[in-house]
Amino acid sequence: MDPIIPRTTTTMHSISWQKELSNPVASIEELLALTGNSGHLKEVETIHPNGFPLKVPRPFVSRIKPGDWHDPLLRQIIPLNIETAAQPGFSMDPLQEKQSNPQPGIIQKYQGRILLMLSSSCPINCRYCFRRHFPYKENRISRNQWPQVLDYIRRDTSINEVIYSGGEPLLQSDQWLAQLIRDLACIKHIKRLRVHTRLPIVIPQRVTTDLVNWLTSTSLKPVLVLHTNHANELDDSVKRALAPLQKANITLLNQSVLLKGVNDSLEALKNLSERLFDVGVLPYYLHTLDRVQGAAHFSMSHAQITHLFDQLRNELPGYLVPRLVKEIAGQGAKSAFL
Repeated sequence: MDPIIPRTTTTMHSISWQKELSNPVASIEELLALTGNSGHLKEVETIHPNGFPLKVPRPFVSRIKPGDWHDPLLRQIIPLNIETAAQPGFSMDPLQEKQSNPQPGIIQKYQGRILLMLSSSCPINCRYCFRRHFPYKENRISRNQWPQVLDYIRRDTSINEVIYSGGEPLLQSDQWLAQLIRDLACIKHIKRLRVHTRLPIVIPQRVTTDLVNWLTSTSLKPVLVLHTNHANELDDSVKRALAPLQKANITLLNQSVLLKGVNDSLEALKNLSERLFDVGVLPYYLHTLDRVQGAAHFSMSHAQITHLFDQLRNELPGYLVPRLVKEIAGQGAKSAFL
């Protein structure tokens, strides 16, 4: 399904998430000017490397430290020249998801779970995204196709958890998402709904009262998995946005990707876990980089990762240490890295 943006929505913020979504920074020159980095234009790829253009919401841009070319938030979204160079061992489909894509909009890799791609786009293009080359056009689910998806889920009684993903699932309207969860709750063997999202981090206004209502007015157990890589992403606006979700007793987890130049230090990972807990979110996964073409500059060696994670375990209580995992194409579950 392409995003269905409602004309109005009940929001907890003065500026609607739809307005922020409609006005991203999409120009390299503007991003460099806004962040005080215009002198670095020669290091940036201005012609959309691999067809993956710059796109970043302005609330996220506002958290970038002006004049800091190595700011960890800027490094996640700035298209560099080096992305265009093919790298051995990096591919267009590092997780071979095409083999687990039985029909449009469905990915089924793991026992008991099914992933629904509710949107073919994201509000932010993260340069390390493992689906940056994914054939989204072939996986769009229209409203007319939703009954076919439900039939697929009904037939497979081994499925007890539905995962909303994408793209960004929360680009859909709250009204439509509420209808989807009502349909899923009617399937007896479905027990949980998991929503993987970056939108409340990059546009905190997305946490509306309507969103909280549809997540809580169901027999399904809701789990919201946020995607945050650095403590600087979690400013006070994000903390305020997440508060209603905590109050509603919605399970909040976080997954991160270990990225060279972003969070590849003990201090960065410690601060991230501490800040996540401060805003009511438990660290869940720390992923090693999926080897997607265009993201090689974020990669770290096995020795570097092992040493860093050993340090982290020695510094934090167990409940603040995420699981360090890697995903191997064709495996039935994520694998422990160590």
